[in-house]
Amino acid sequence: MFAVLHLADFPLHAVLRTERGAASKPAALFSSTSKKSVVLAANPAARSHGVELGMTAPQAMARCPALLIRSPHPDAEAEARAALLAIGFTLSPSIEDTAPGICIADVHGLDPAKLEPALHRATAELHALGLPVTTGLARTPLLALYAARCSSLNTQPSTLKFRSPVHHVADEKSFLSPLPLSAADPSPELASIFHAWGLRTLGDLHALPRDEIVRRFGAEGLAFWNRANGGTPRPLHPVTPPQTFAAAMELETEIETLEPLLFLLRRFLDRLTLELRASQHVAAELHLTLKLEGDTQHARSFRLPEPTADVEILFRTLHTHLESLSTAASIVALELRLTPARPLVRQQGLFETGLRDPHGFAETLARVSALVGSDRVGTPQLEDTHRPDAVKLIAPLAVVPPPAAAPLHPPLGLALRRFRPPIPVRFGTDDQRSYIWSDTVRGEIAAQNGPYSKSGDWWQSDRAWARQEWDIALADDGGLYRLIQIGDAHFLEGEYD
Repeated sequence: MFAVLHLADFPLHAVLRTERGAASKPAALFSSTSKKSVVLAANPAARSHGVELGMTAPQAMARCPALLIRSPHPDAEAEARAALLAIGFTLSPSIEDTAPGICIADVHGLDPAKLEPALHRATAELHALGLPVTTGLARTPLLALYAARCSSLNTQPSTLKFRSPVHHVADEKSFLSPLPLSAADPSPELASIFHAWGLRTLGDLHALPRDEIVRRFGAEGLAFWNRANGGTPRPLHPVTPPQTFAAAMELETEIETLEPLLFLLRRFLDRLTLELRASQHVAAELHLTLKLEGDTQHARSFRLPEPTADVEILFRTLHTHLESLSTAASIVALELRLTPARPLVRQQGLFETGLRDPHGFAETLARVSALVGSDRVGTPQLEDTHRPDAVKLIAPLAVVPPPAAAPLHPPLGLALRRFRPPIPVRFGTDDQRSYIWSDTVRGEIAAQNGPYSKSGDWWQSDRAWARQEWDIALADDGGLYRLIQIGDAHFLEGEYD
């Protein structure tokens, strides 16, 4: 059995899928190379307004003033072709890129009970990607192509009753008989002769003796007869799965706002994640390049906290970055590359745990970084210095390590509960420092030890520090506190347990 994914008017739909909402509007594709630009393809909405092939732009606009005029876009066609093949690889490892908008898959190995549901899922996915394909399933590739073409509402003969985007040809004779002769692509000479004979359908042709057709028209007649009967099974010319996962597009209209940029990137990711899943890979990194006017560009790489092929997670990563990005010029081209990796398989230790949602955690950190700065987000770690409370921020770990072992020699003395920030204090008698005042702590100093002088980093002018410390006891509440002096200011740094 062979399955055919067919997209009528492929160049037009390839362009429309790159614009939000364009597929639902009347649109036509016009030649961009010929001297006289005429309609090459029109979607159903345009045809319903009377737009026909071969019309000039003024003629088409006269019938449909709201018509979207588009020209072929090679990058958009390449992207649509890649999406079609990516879906094909979800059906079978043996697929053929037969022609623009036509992909044939050899589905002999699929379970017959699961075959049609798989084709319906593939068709629905392509529709979600902006590619309104129809699908045919039959004994031969050519017969499956006929079925796919006839499933299109634009080309379906009125005598055929099926309306599903997926058509399985079970009775070949009943299926072929009502099809017009043009379905088998006769040459103009043969078409003229058969029309003169009064032949209109393939069923009319089948009523004639095969040998007589061959005797009158030779090899050309035999080839047409075979096509009219659906052809024969043949080996496909398979394409290989992609080895790189990238998407790029030169834009015909510059992008100045976030919404169209995100729409295009979502189209890219939808296709790239399909290719990743078909090849049993996940994405470990994202590389985004935005080319701007004036030959400048913005490039950014995103290392994912955990490799994934989830399109929602990848899209949120890009969205979080772009919503706070402001470029100096309009975007004229963009490129997105994924670095593939094998899915992560890891067995946690008995006392080891991972983040419940590493991607959500990373996204939250990215949003916080955009607000406060990347140098102010991270996990605090003590620095190798005698400076009190000296810490630095490091990137959070993907796996939470087990608790550290208890120290061999536990610390001696009372524990100091630090005030963050330290509490500024004033003295009731400056020369004797016998009474302290603050917003939360006040009282007479009953006893004190100190001062203890500390300093460090004197060899670095921007990091040098010096301070004096006292341990004091207040008479009123009996509390024990650490009093510090930095410059001319005094603070309560903490309270002893």
